[in-house]
Amino acid sequence: MTGVTTRAGGISIHAVDVAHGVPASGLSVCLKRLDPDPCQVALGVCAANGHFVNPVSEGEGVTRGLYEVTFGVAAYYRGNGIKLPDPAFVEEAVFRFGIDRVTEHFHIPFKFTPWGFSLFRGGA
Repeated sequence: MTGVTTRAGGISIHAVDVAHGVPASGLSVCLKRLDPDPCQVALGVCAANGHFVNPVSEGEGVTRGLYEVTFGVAAYYRGNGIKLPDPAFVEEAVFRFGIDRVTEHFHIPFKFTPWGFSLFRGGA
């Protein structure tokens, strides 16, 4: 069919500070597409429930390609009064992932502490 636009499934992010057992309210998130057509797709912070509320969750700006999401882990902890070494063991967590089938939804659960993190594709 010509003239039919395929809607992207979107990229959603949910972050949890597992060191304290709480949603990561205020955690900074920067999502970029690296290839093709490099650009910043979304920038902001997680809401009180740990979800990154952004139109990218509904597919806005999502195309087939290679992506990178960066989480400001050390800034999050320092902003919450947690003393960390300088530099911290995890200053930023960076995760690269690819989207081949753009109509699928990509959920990225991010669980972290000052000493490590876990990222994976959830809810496929």
